[in-house]
Amino acid sequence: MPPFRVLYLDMNSFFASVEQQLDPALRGRPVAITAVDSDSGACVAASYEAKAYGVKTGTHVRDARRLCPGIIFRPSRHRLYVRFNLAVADVLDRHAELTHIRSVDEFQLALSGEARTLAGAVDLVARLKAAIAVEVGDCLRFSAGIGPNHLLAKIAGKLEKPDGCQWLGSENLPDAIAHLALDDLPGISAAMKARLYRARVFDVPSLFALDPRHARLIWRSVEGERFVRMLQGMDIPLVATERGGFGNSKVLSPEYRDPRRAYLVGRWLVEKATARLRRDGRVAGRFSLSVSSMAGGVWSRNVSCFPTQDTAIFLRLHRALWVRLWRTARPGAVISIGVHLGDVGFLQDRRGDLLMPLAPAELTRGERVSRALDQINARHGDGAIRFGMNTPHPGFFERG
Repeated sequence: MPPFRVLYLDMNSFFASVEQQLDPALRGRPVAITAVDSDSGACVAASYEAKAYGVKTGTHVRDARRLCPGIIFRPSRHRLYVRFNLAVADVLDRHAELTHIRSVDEFQLALSGEARTLAGAVDLVARLKAAIAVEVGDCLRFSAGIGPNHLLAKIAGKLEKPDGCQWLGSENLPDAIAHLALDDLPGISAAMKARLYRARVFDVPSLFALDPRHARLIWRSVEGERFVRMLQGMDIPLVATERGGFGNSKVLSPEYRDPRRAYLVGRWLVEKATARLRRDGRVAGRFSLSVSSMAGGVWSRNVSCFPTQDTAIFLRLHRALWVRLWRTARPGAVISIGVHLGDVGFLQDRRGDLLMPLAPAELTRGERVSRALDQINARHGDGAIRFGMNTPHPGFFERG
């Protein structure tokens, strides 16, 4: 049996489990976590007791009540879940080699020494389960996947839930995953599944048997070859990717759906996105705004600008696009809003401008002001000083 190199941990019903850990009255009972405290909202997570009734991520609150009359709802507390994520990460890093925190509920570890054998890896999983139960909470459980690379370890981690442990390697592939649909595999979107179908690849065994060079043609990228080689068990390291942009999107709770309040939430999202842009030492040359209304329409526009990290400039672009939206579409109740900073590059690579005048990589006056505000907020807390009026809207449905 070839050596195992990666252990992938997927926390089971993480958000609901955290709530059950903190409130013993919730243990053993069906619990759902909601994005907004309203019947019009949806469940963003569910405990396994709720899943047994058919409640899952995306189920509307009213449907969850119908499926499971005794279900208990709790509003999402994303910052709390992040704290538990860090507590779990601390335990893992003290007992093994934590290499990646993949998401708020997924972790990747490197295997070494005796843990590269199947028996050693299974023993490590048992020790990690026990350590998390003692040091973080006995309601916090995870499913583990063991594999020769990160792709197979992640797939293995989804095979047995909850509280499971599975492995994938040359001895059990592709039979152990032959029952999965193509789009059950990480990285296979609906569009890629359709592309594979057009290439007459209809199932996982066929994909496993595919010539990696053929996969490159189907994907129209070297990523197809990498994917199939990893599926076949090769150890191919993760490749750092170029960041395509910075953005935030928000599903609005009912009290924020008036267009005037949604506009102020948008200003808050712009401030958050531009602060992250500066922390990463980047500039952006394109701003995009997307607004979804309750009527079902989505309005989306973008505008180019000189590459910058000045919050005030992006707030002006945000206002200009809202004015354009108001003149052309007049949205009713707004269900969600998103902002995105694109065409990003490093500040150090920005060319100068003789007309401004601005030397290469030199900060503009507005960028210096933005950085000063970052320093004040870092010392006194987010939002201590703002670029005019905005409306914070914290919660789980925030991406970027």
